[in-house]
Amino acid sequence: MRSLELLLSKPIAELRELFVERNRPVPKGLLQALEIDPRHGAQQLARRIRGRYRSNRSEGQRLHTLLRFEIELWTQGYVHVAGVDEAGMAPLAGPVVAGAVILPQNYKLQGLNDSKKILDECKRRELATQIKKDAVCWSVGFAEVEEIDTLNIYHAGLLAMQRAVRGLSCLPDFVLVDARRIPNYTLPQRGIIHGDALSASIAAASIIAKTTRDAHMLEIHEMYQGYGFASHKGYPTPEHCRALKALGALPIHRRSFARVREVLGLDPIQTGLFDDEAELAAELASAQTT
Repeated sequence: MRSLELLLSKPIAELRELFVERNRPVPKGLLQALEIDPRHGAQQLARRIRGRYRSNRSEGQRLHTLLRFEIELWTQGYVHVAGVDEAGMAPLAGPVVAGAVILPQNYKLQGLNDSKKILDECKRRELATQIKKDAVCWSVGFAEVEEIDTLNIYHAGLLAMQRAVRGLSCLPDFVLVDARRIPNYTLPQRGIIHGDALSASIAAASIIAKTTRDAHMLEIHEMYQGYGFASHKGYPTPEHCRALKALGALPIHRRSFARVREVLGLDPIQTGLFDDEAELAAELASAQTT
């Protein structure tokens, strides 16, 4: 009781910093005391703490739902469930990078989500660091620009996924893949459309893949000044397209992509992400029914 009295004697701004901004655990009895405190600031703080509780419950429910595919597999006896996703299919430059992650059972990390939905780069890096620390194991796989131009971007993405899975230090019992199936892989797997938004393991893999590729493009930025790779990471933004036209193509530009070929004066051979739309449709249909 004495400690509660000491807390209530502190300025409301200090309590707000502790229990809202810094998200510290709220001592027993403090919320009720704030709700009957005649000070307007105290009652306002109580409402914010209540809102924090509701938000935490909602986040907990979201994270539980994000584990539904994993929970189904764990109950079937699959212990090590790996999630796999890639980053960098659309850029005009740089490799495509895949991540593979095996999370502990019932793992819940606040903020875990599809990397594309996490707009704050610092938040993505924080999540990646925590995932790497907590994961049973994790790995990344690269498919370089030369492989993209030789195989096409679709098959290069699959190659990066193969390398990521094979790089895991423990053998997965089952693999969940974003939208596709990994070829020449004998262990059980399932492709999930929009898996990076529906599966915790795939979401974690997407964050690992995205942050790894972004860090790689920052290194490329230091090698090639004037192209702005630190900001656009090789994606076909207006900034990148202007630099490409003004400065020309680099060795790390994908020569199988139409915008790069146009700058080089070559005929276009690939106008989108996938050379064979029928092949893509078949893969997506397979992922939905497998």
